Amino acid sequence: MSMSKSMQVTGHDKPIVVIKLGGSMLEQLSESFLDSIKELLTTKRVIIVHGGGPDINNMLTKLNVKSEFYNGMRKTTKEVLEIAEMVLSGKINKQLTALLTKKNVKAIGLSGTDGQLIVSSFLDEENLGFVGKVEQINDELLRSLLILDYVPVIAPIGITADGQKLNINADLAASAIAEKINAEQLLFVTNVPGILYDGKLIEEATETMIEKLIEQKVIYGGMIPKVQAALDALSDQLEHVMIVSGNDRIFKEGKMIGTKITKKREVVVK
Repeated sequence: MSMSKSMQVTGHDKPIVVIKLGGSMLEQLSESFLDSIKELLTTKRVIIVHGGGPDINNMLTKLNVKSEFYNGMRKTTKEVLEIAEMVLSGKINKQLTALLTKKNVKAIGLSGTDGQLIVSSFLDEENLGFVGKVEQINDELLRSLLILDYVPVIAPIGITADGQKLNINADLAASAIAEKINAEQLLFVTNVPGILYDGKLIEEATETMIEKLIEQKVIYGGMIPKVQAALDALSDQLEHVMIVSGNDRIFKEGKMIGTKITKKREVVVK
């Protein structure tokens, strides 16, 4: 017996999931990961925010653009900004929308400059150049696309109120979007299924637990900044985030697969 219209979950009612894809993961996304995005869309609405660090670095090297650094952060000069936008909006964004389109997902590529999606301001113009911090998210634009069953795929280039483009950290852009649009979940996609302890997936971890796991060197290397980004994204509106794998399914039998990170203190390392 089919559900009545009043019982069906419509695009307006589906909870929203924001997925942050790091630049290093884009070449590694598996077919099963992309298939699970398609499956996820049966019960959720999805927004994807992507980075592009490795590709930007490669292009800067190829074009022989010298980088300046301040406290370990690259200064985004006008030339670096142009290359970052070219790589993020021109190359990676379109590659990702094409991959999703092959799976019959209605993906639409956007930059944070489109429709003033990510309004930003200078973070530290003197020392960091054209690097921005998020001031406002145009959630009306995103909701309009989600209602039409589109999956927005967003390149993190912001724009100031007077039209200056700025380079935005993709983790911070994804967190700001998730918070503004009242997302049910924010997922950080990595090359592992989550935090592993003796080869087994830790399904839930708290800030305190993560500190202990870093001390014990269970979490190490490139996983530390990923876990830190997840912790930084937690807020009163976003009570948990997840670390999931881009090499495998992230959604199976109605359940997310990965490590849920929360600020709650009652989860204990055994």
